[in-house]
Amino acid sequence: MSSSTKRCRPWRVFLNPFSLSPPISFGEAKRRIHHNITYFTYNYSLVSLLILFLALIYHPLSLIVFLVVFVFWLVFYLSRNESLVIFGKVIDDNVVLILLRVFTVVAVGLTGVWLNVIVGCLVAVFIIVFHAAFRITDDLFVDEENLSNGLLNSVVSSSYRLV
Repeated sequence: MSSSTKRCRPWRVFLNPFSLSPPISFGEAKRRIHHNITYFTYNYSLVSLLILFLALIYHPLSLIVFLVVFVFWLVFYLSRNESLVIFGKVIDDNVVLILLRVFTVVAVGLTGVWLNVIVGCLVAVFIIVFHAAFRITDDLFVDEENLSNGLLNSVVSSSYRLV
């Protein structure tokens, strides 16, 4: 994932109620979900962390663990502008994101609030998929960096690679 797709998109664009419309087909919903999750990855990560935080509000020990884990999120994902390099190898942002998600669920779950973690994660997934399916993608433009990498997003299909 490039740094351009990782940055936080403006919240007024993300939450614009005029950009919501039911998809006309299941295929359209899948296309919107794929495009919006790629475009709003950073925003969706913050939304899911907020929902998990709210699910733990009445469990002080879990909140402390969550805040410690949130520091890892800040260091390894939210505040980085460049790719993570470990032992000379560049670690893809998708791998970092998956590892942070698993680490968060396991660390907070080990405090004995598995039900809260599971419910919080399910609520976050539901809200994210609902928003991604209903968020129109026509006003989301292709990044110049993706164009320079040879990627074009089409209204008809997900992506093409220029030859």
